[in-house]
Amino acid sequence: MFAWTLVFAIFFVCVAWALPVRRRFDLAAWYAGIILRAARVLCGLDWRVEGLGNLPAAPHVALWKHSSAWETFAQFLIGPPKVIVLKRELMLIPFFGWGLWQLRSIAVDRGAGASAVNQVVHKGTARLREGLSLLVFPEGTRMAAGETRRYGVSGALLASRAGCVVVPVAHDAGYLWPRRGLLKRPGTITLVIGPPIAAAGRDPREVNDEAQVWIETTIAQLRADKGRPVHP
Repeated sequence: MFAWTLVFAIFFVCVAWALPVRRRFDLAAWYAGIILRAARVLCGLDWRVEGLGNLPAAPHVALWKHSSAWETFAQFLIGPPKVIVLKRELMLIPFFGWGLWQLRSIAVDRGAGASAVNQVVHKGTARLREGLSLLVFPEGTRMAAGETRRYGVSGALLASRAGCVVVPVAHDAGYLWPRRGLLKRPGTITLVIGPPIAAAGRDPREVNDEAQVWIETTIAQLRADKGRPVHP
């Protein structure tokens, strides 16, 4: 994975500047597909998606659970191209960070408080107007399987201001591809796309709470259905 990422990042930076934005996302999806196919063959790690019909055709804000590296690859293969909101430090990594910049990613300083939120709203509105959707990891960092914390409000605030919907996305990747360590457990990751949540004209905190309840409840149900412990 690390070797392929380095090779691809160098290649991507060299060619992406000459491609339209959406073709850049197609190239990134090709890269991510190879990673996940390798995980299936080498680690016995498969995945499936439920609720694809819930994805709207119009640009939207997707709130994804963040508990693994798996979803950072899978998001390229599920739904329309999505601009990622990420921590600023990632953009400073040679080649890898430059590639994220070419994918129109929005880098924020997580310690900047209201300034970071305003940056997401300002730049995110511009991306939505370009016809691109946004992906926000509302917990701000990867959480261990079975854990969560209060979701950040930037994604819901952006959707409220821009008048688009929020799409909650839950998955149980953290149980098979943990956030730390190299071990990948064999099994099937289930990703569930929830019904869109109307955000226009609503209190962003209310929208945020609704998304968090749906995501965490869905993950708890997946865990129960598969007989997994709360903390693996």
